[in-house]
Amino acid sequence: MRAIKKGAEPASLTRHRQTPKCDFGNYDTDEKQKLRKALVHEQRAICCYCMARLVDARDSMKIEHWQCQEDYPTRQLDYSNMLGACLGGEGQPQKNQHCDTRKGRSNLKFNPADPAHSIEQRVQFEIDGTIASTDAEFNTQLNNVLGLNLVVLKNRRKAVVDGLVSWLQDYHARHHRGPDVATLQRKRAQQVPSSGPLSPFVYVAVWWLDQRLARSAP
Repeated sequence: MRAIKKGAEPASLTRHRQTPKCDFGNYDTDEKQKLRKALVHEQRAICCYCMARLVDARDSMKIEHWQCQEDYPTRQLDYSNMLGACLGGEGQPQKNQHCDTRKGRSNLKFNPADPAHSIEQRVQFEIDGTIASTDAEFNTQLNNVLGLNLVVLKNRRKAVVDGLVSWLQDYHARHHRGPDVATLQRKRAQQVPSSGPLSPFVYVAVWWLDQRLARSAP
């Protein structure tokens, strides 16, 4: 999970909100596609929760309401309440579901798009790919509400950790020492280019690099 910086809402959403008896259900289908594009762009093409690849197509993603439409009707057209989520095992048994598909009407303590929630400080990644939080309530939500520790997701995050470990081992073999701060900073910058889509689950590597940098700080 990574912090999402919300951009300007699509103009069509602003216009729709100004029409009588508007709701999300009667928001034009073509305009919803523009909304999907906006969400995918600002999230840099990764799911708001699991960080898998996100594609701006109706059959490939969901427009997630962090506070659900049923329980928070006044927020159903609030762009700050909208996120782009993967399909999360839609159509499968609940035990195989994750992200918005599993979340449904449940509430979450922290929102990745709310700067005040500092989401990147709320989560950590174990070497086996587990995502966890030191906040006990949120940690339970990561597992039971979002299903982020399903084996398939843990394995994909572990693959990122394994790749980083291999890089560190190779660096040590070639230089007979671990990477210095400047090298770690360059490696981190490579994970998060200034624009364009991010690699799926890339923030697992970023988190580990940040831990290493914190230990290396003078």
